[in-house]
Amino acid sequence: MAKATIHKALLNIANMDSNYYNEHNLTLALHPSETELRLMARVIAFILNASEELAFCKGISQDDEPDLWEKDFDGSIKLWIDLGQPDEKRIKKACGRSEKVIIYTYQENMASPWFKQLENNLTRFKNLSVIHLEFEDDLLEELALRSINLQCNISDEELTLINQDKSVIITQKKWK
Repeated sequence: MAKATIHKALLNIANMDSNYYNEHNLTLALHPSETELRLMARVIAFILNASEELAFCKGISQDDEPDLWEKDFDGSIKLWIDLGQPDEKRIKKACGRSEKVIIYTYQENMASPWFKQLENNLTRFKNLSVIHLEFEDDLLEELALRSINLQCNISDEELTLINQDKSVIITQKKWK
């Protein structure tokens, strides 16, 4: 059985929108069935919601956990973050278990039809946000090195990721 590939990430985050400035040293597991693009989407979701309490979960291999979450001291879930196109049953469960739920989509050719199909049903979830991330896929995948070192600047809801060689701009479209 194929094993996960370990990636180390040093993220220097400067979020001018929320006045959050911190450095995070992360260890990420790239699951054998996961793409480098999805790994980077997880990193972006972390950066956009960074806090001392935000943590990666078991991810793809675990059905009852999100990709990332932030828990309160009593164990209740403050923030549930999923990537991609979860089904309505999963969204309902997440919204019932957490104060706030964010779904980040990132592949428009799959995300748009998914959202159009569920859009009317999602209006009942008041604690749900659906945000589509736009970026150049191939550039983002080039940042998915085994050792990731990024300067992450957020201003006016635009994220710029910078390493020694490249910079990638990620814009957010709020769908819900």
